[in-house]
Amino acid sequence: MTSMKPKKNALGRGLSAILESPETDITSKDISGEFVVGAVASIEIEKIEANPFQPRNEFEELALQELCDSIKQQGIIQPVTVRKLGYDKYQLISGERRLRASKMAGLIEIPAYIRIADDQQMLEMALIENIHREDLNAIEIGISYQRLMEECSLSVNDMAERIGQNRSTITNYIRLLKLPPEIQVAIRDRQITMGHARALITVESMEQQLMLLRDVIEKDLSVRDIESRVKEINQPALRAFKQPVDKLLLPEKFVEARNRLSEKTGTKIEIKRNQRGKGAITISFRSDDEFNRILSLFQ
Repeated sequence: MTSMKPKKNALGRGLSAILESPETDITSKDISGEFVVGAVASIEIEKIEANPFQPRNEFEELALQELCDSIKQQGIIQPVTVRKLGYDKYQLISGERRLRASKMAGLIEIPAYIRIADDQQMLEMALIENIHREDLNAIEIGISYQRLMEECSLSVNDMAERIGQNRSTITNYIRLLKLPPEIQVAIRDRQITMGHARALITVESMEQQLMLLRDVIEKDLSVRDIESRVKEINQPALRAFKQPVDKLLLPEKFVEARNRLSEKTGTKIEIKRNQRGKGAITISFRSDDEFNRILSLFQ
């Protein structure tokens, strides 16, 4: 009879291993003598300090309000996790959204797991717990991976084992942090997907990356569309072969006009014209202020 292998924990050897270890989960009374460390206790919110290692900087107000409304009706389903700092004093390890929403809901106390953890363990717990959230954007995940590597001295292999992810997946998230800030913001704000970003990162020129980013946003290009564009950029011979006839035959006077307009407006101008003389002029701008500046030039 073949013995069945135990099911692998979704968290790997990360958060669960730390929380269940003898060093971080004990059964003796804490300093105040009121709560058992490792158990669930009701703690006054004002006695819980924020986690200085919290990887997330932004929380969507609408989502917080929805969680606040849920807490008012149903209470807190999942306790937060805190560590003991001293007499009647605690610091949040994980559960930042629940703590914030509870404050918004006007709660005085909140259920919490009490743990013992040093700063290194606390950072690792917060980062790993954060990575497994479903509402994180790709940049937040990449930053968490990067911090685990740099501040917890973990290799990609170590992280893959601790959080149950493939090495390639972790590497792809970390690579996003090498993209220009404009693209990282677009990923954070979910203007483009992880698939778009993975295609853009293979383009060497930052100017071309930003040009493609604008095209993705303005023209609502799919991942397959942008992959095709990137392939043409990275293979010049193929790009020349596929270049539209109207671009190849753009008369010189149109090229000169495009250059003059670009100098006058201080921004990118694109002129398209087909063989029958029909076309369009596109003026690019990056902000409302730049739009107003350009508009004033034509008034």
